[in-house]
Amino acid sequence: MNDLDGKNSSHGAVVDRIPAQAYFVGSAVFHYLGPSFAVLLFARVPVAGVAWLRIVSAALVFALWRRPWRPLLTAPARTRRLVVALGVVLAAMNYAFYQAIAALPLGTVAAIEFAGPIALAVAGARTRRNLAALALAAVGVHLLTGIRLAGAPLAFAWAFANAALFTLYIVLAHAVSRADAATTPVDRLGASMLVAAVAISPLGLTEALPALLDPVALGAGIAVGISSSVIPYVFDQLAMARLPRATYALFVALLPATAVLVGILVLRQWPTQAEWLGVGLVACGVALHRPAGAETRECNHAIRQPGP
Repeated sequence: MNDLDGKNSSHGAVVDRIPAQAYFVGSAVFHYLGPSFAVLLFARVPVAGVAWLRIVSAALVFALWRRPWRPLLTAPARTRRLVVALGVVLAAMNYAFYQAIAALPLGTVAAIEFAGPIALAVAGARTRRNLAALALAAVGVHLLTGIRLAGAPLAFAWAFANAALFTLYIVLAHAVSRADAATTPVDRLGASMLVAAVAISPLGLTEALPALLDPVALGAGIAVGISSSVIPYVFDQLAMARLPRATYALFVALLPATAVLVGILVLRQWPTQAEWLGVGLVACGVALHRPAGAETRECNHAIRQPGP
């Protein structure tokens, strides 16, 4: 039950040995598998219904897997407030995201979404090295997404709402990952997903009802929930528990770069020269970045080393 959050000593040791950056890459890969199932759903289910299926199926998985109601019932008041707030944000963010991509190219929505994490990364950069890393990543994302500000004003309103909510997700999910020692990060995430299922029901339940009688749509909805709201969010918690928030925000630049690599391996979509350059800039930015205090720790470690 607790293999993924360190409560089981043997499995916890394995989890701890995996670099936090690897969890983020895993999250990024699954982040782009979900839309492949959503394409099938859009042909059968209205947009709000797709968002409802994604959240509710993920909530059911967490309920069966983790039984995560303890953080809502026994955790300290601050933890409960964070869990509830994250749940509401998850519901609103997914609803806004699907409303945006229903009318705008995914690359445009992704580029707008990156604006909030840029602000978080700038706020936590603190060094010229990290500001340079952020600049490289931002230019790389621009080359990868090729944002075009043309389309319906309402769709752009949803896209910018999604960007603001994604920024809130990073802030709240990072806090949830470190909320208290009495409950585990994955259980707290599961409790937030239960809250999200309740919060999104007034918006999407009615439109999702026909899918409940359609085995193909229902199966695709479960696949979207697992690949988009269970696996990547669990990986996010495992990464956030060990990464500073500004570092995680910078790593969001890996999302469009990962999409390019997934396109090569899965869809045989070969990138343009500009996209290759974008991947390279993002990789350079992530490699250049150092978490706050890392350089000081490295210097102190070097000072403590004995001489030849």
